[in-house]
Amino acid sequence: MGKMLCVDPGDTRIGIAISDLSATLARPLSIIPHKSRNEDAERIAKIAEDNDVEMIIIGQSLDENGEPTAQGRKSTRLMGVITSISNIPVLLWDEYRSTQLAMEQRSIMGKSRNKREKPVDDEAAAMILQDFLDHERDLAGSEN
Repeated sequence: MGKMLCVDPGDTRIGIAISDLSATLARPLSIIPHKSRNEDAERIAKIAEDNDVEMIIIGQSLDENGEPTAQGRKSTRLMGVITSISNIPVLLWDEYRSTQLAMEQRSIMGKSRNKREKPVDDEAAAMILQDFLDHERDLAGSEN
């Protein structure tokens, strides 16, 4: 399958995560400051190209009816800019509770309060990516 890059876009920061070469495990990669949609898309495309990824996954928030929220629509627009400047395929993926789960994971792992208060955007991106990778693996397993 190849490496995957995941983006958790926010109004202040953008979390970036990447998978291993076998697209089995996700790990946090970096947090970049949000500037503008076009600048963000250029930086994301460059990170993807520098890391030889096969696909970019963008976290999208959905409401209780499965429709994109205002933030989710921003993800759709970011996807549009990335696809216009890069040949790497881009896919939207539900980011349901990724930030809360990343914060809970920090607490479970016994991280100090000081470390728990640092931004979790890259860890949230890793949660989104791992959810996508697990779904794809389960889907492939059910086809065999």
